Amino acid sequence: MKRINNFRNKICHFTTVHPPFEPRIFHKELKTLIKAGYDVALIAQNDKNEIVDGIQLIALHKAKNRIQRMFVSTFKIFLLALKQKADIYHFHDPELLPIGVLLKLFTGKKIIYDVHENVRKHLLHKQWMPKWIRKPISIMYLIAENICLLFIDFIIIAEDSYIENYRNRNNIKAIRNFPIISYFLGDEEELVYKKKIINNTLIYIGSIHKLRGVFELIKAMKILKENGYNYVKLKLVGQFDSLSLLSEIKKLLNSYDISNNVDIIGVIPHEQIYKILSGAQIGLAILHPVPNNIQSLWTKLFEYMLASIPIIASNFPLTKELVEENKCGICVDPLKPECIAKAIKYLINHPKIRKEMGENGRKAVIEKYNWETEQKKLLDIYENDLFIGKH
Repeated sequence: MKRINNFRNKICHFTTVHPPFEPRIFHKELKTLIKAGYDVALIAQNDKNEIVDGIQLIALHKAKNRIQRMFVSTFKIFLLALKQKADIYHFHDPELLPIGVLLKLFTGKKIIYDVHENVRKHLLHKQWMPKWIRKPISIMYLIAENICLLFIDFIIIAEDSYIENYRNRNNIKAIRNFPIISYFLGDEEELVYKKKIINNTLIYIGSIHKLRGVFELIKAMKILKENGYNYVKLKLVGQFDSLSLLSEIKKLLNSYDISNNVDIIGVIPHEQIYKILSGAQIGLAILHPVPNNIQSLWTKLFEYMLASIPIIASNFPLTKELVEENKCGICVDPLKPECIAKAIKYLINHPKIRKEMGENGRKAVIEKYNWETEQKKLLDIYENDLFIGKH
């Protein structure tokens, strides 16, 4: 990529919610900016200050709880961001909207708000809040967000569907969270080997949460074993929402007598996702029908596709459109484990169809659903929409 200017513009990204090596922020956006010649810093919860892949990581002490994060950490991040004296400030969490406003008032620099989820609707399903308060909180957020956005120079949304929240604004662009092709094309021999074997391994990658269908997946595994498919294994890759959920899942596996059929892998580095996907035959994305899930196309779908893995996914309109258009999987009712199990059995029993679906998905991602295409939009925002580099 070309260097933008004859000097390096300073960019400061910051987040209180996401870990420092979150795929969208670190591996996609920040690495793209570094390659384009920007001087990039990231303020995030980390153990120490360090430089990784040319990106300056500025440590924000980890909050002990949500209240401390939302009030103490946000103030600290404001002070750390001021010290950066950046040309552009780019933040990733709704709780940081007031900080974006303060940075605009104090520095006069360009401010970008990166919207990772449909916050207004997601608040209606936050399990840590009592049900009676969720709607009033959502309305209060809507009012506060509209006020804060008066001071924001540009809005980036992770999904096209989020545009409905910002219809009256022209300073907005969707940059979708598609996979990085280069991470998945490093070892073609491993992919070819995977296609020759039948190991009947299912995989789920992503945050492990009740609303992301973990209990339905476990119950589907129980049904499979009861129907004679005791050789099928499920790998759960990602971080559990809580230690209590992990404990509950382990007890359930024992009670169903399927502990040997489910491997809890945990979190793996983003660069290694391809390697673990190369050993799987079917990718699962059985998320519950809540607004943020219904209106999103999850990154895991495209990662499965790129690794030539057919998908079994929730039967939401956006997901069905993706799967049917590209002929890369099966959509099912996410709340019915028996439907999930039936789809798994179908793909296990039809290896030729499974192979065709996998190849269709891979072709679609290589041609259109990839970060290499989306990164051009990010650079266009920095180079043109924010008028950086125009002298």
